[in-house]
Amino acid sequence: MSEPVVGLIPAAGRGVRLGLPYPKELYPIIRENRYRPIAQFIVDSLVVSGVRDLVFVINESKHQLIGYFGDGRRFGCNAAYVVQERPDGPDTSRSPGLAHALDAAYHLIHDRIVFFGMPDTILEPADALGRAWCAVGRQADVVLVLFPTSRPEKFGMVRTDAGDRVIAVDDKPSQTDLTHMWGAIAWRPVFTEFLHTSVSERGDLDFATILNGAIAAGMRVHAYRVHDGSYADLGTYDEIQQLDATLRQP
Repeated sequence: MSEPVVGLIPAAGRGVRLGLPYPKELYPIIRENRYRPIAQFIVDSLVVSGVRDLVFVINESKHQLIGYFGDGRRFGCNAAYVVQERPDGPDTSRSPGLAHALDAAYHLIHDRIVFFGMPDTILEPADALGRAWCAVGRQADVVLVLFPTSRPEKFGMVRTDAGDRVIAVDDKPSQTDLTHMWGAIAWRPVFTEFLHTSVSERGDLDFATILNGAIAAGMRVHAYRVHDGSYADLGTYDEIQQLDATLRQP
């Protein structure tokens, strides 16, 4: 890949729903008789997509995550870490949110193409981000990698036109005719600047609102549909158990 690219992994969540004694990003997944923590899947996906520099956004308690990934060399990359500061207030159990976490890495990502994926997800094929950027990155400022889902209430659902240009993102709708959600995103520095202005100057913290604002501002936001793969999100025990059952099928 000729253009400079950085991988961005927001891992600052507190994981209170799971209540694990270690970061949820280190939840063990056993596949083909090999152990990998869940976060290693997105790391491997970024590396196989051609990314060599990764930035984890963490909170101040994620020492074990740093201990596992270290400087990244064991995984074929260079890893750096940024601490997302918590806002002042009585509720310190929650992180400030996804948009704030992504913007926390602004000083390390602002002049590079960003490949962004969540640390509790598994993308198939592993190189979905690389495929998406190679397919439509030349004509786009932002590329949303889309996967089909039967649970739209959990995801950011994406509406496109006939040419797969994104019209709008509808976040976690209770009812919708949309069938595809975004599972990972790649973007150019122009969107990093838009995100930074939205968060730091306007105080916008809702990521879907920021994406829709970029579309309204005329940014070229395109979709890449994954037809030969799948997306797994392991945010709850039910989702973890469902994945375990799938992996154990003969």
